[in-house]
Amino acid sequence: MSKLDDFMGLLLGSFDNREQFEAKKAAGEPFPLARHVNTACNDKILNLPADFSGLFMVEESYYEIDGKSSSSPHLFLFTEEQGGILLTSYDAPEGNDKRTLSYRTMVPAQYASLKKSRKFAPALYRERDGIWEGGSDSMFTPTMKFRLFERFSDDALEVVETMEVNGKRVFGFDDPIVYRRVKG
Repeated sequence: MSKLDDFMGLLLGSFDNREQFEAKKAAGEPFPLARHVNTACNDKILNLPADFSGLFMVEESYYEIDGKSSSSPHLFLFTEEQGGILLTSYDAPEGNDKRTLSYRTMVPAQYASLKKSRKFAPALYRERDGIWEGGSDSMFTPTMKFRLFERFSDDALEVVETMEVNGKRVFGFDDPIVYRRVKG
């Protein structure tokens, strides 16, 4: 089994942070109820090169905080690189709405037509003792920085995402969102 297979075995599936959300709610701390649905989607990428060894994944992210719901879908490519696993973000393929992209509704796309995100810096994940860690800092605009740090293990997916404008945090939480695999 390759490192990429090991990594994707942790990442693919359905996850939520209900346990953490309930604890924060009981403590009176505002925190999102969040859910990820991560689905491999190479079957929806047409004409992949014969020697293609990466894995495309649709990440469907759903959040609810203070009675407001939002979603944030992404198309990612994971490749095994020297030193780890590289996550590269792609724009929603032509014919797909970037706000509602999901595996179920994804319109198949030609590999040659896919475009890497110009805003999101690729993230490199390294494994140590069965735990993968990595992230990146991306400048979405000259004054807006998006910071991502993630830790993946058999127990949980821990995700820290923050957005800063002119050095001041405008989005994110002090604690990572701790996603646990949803059974069934």
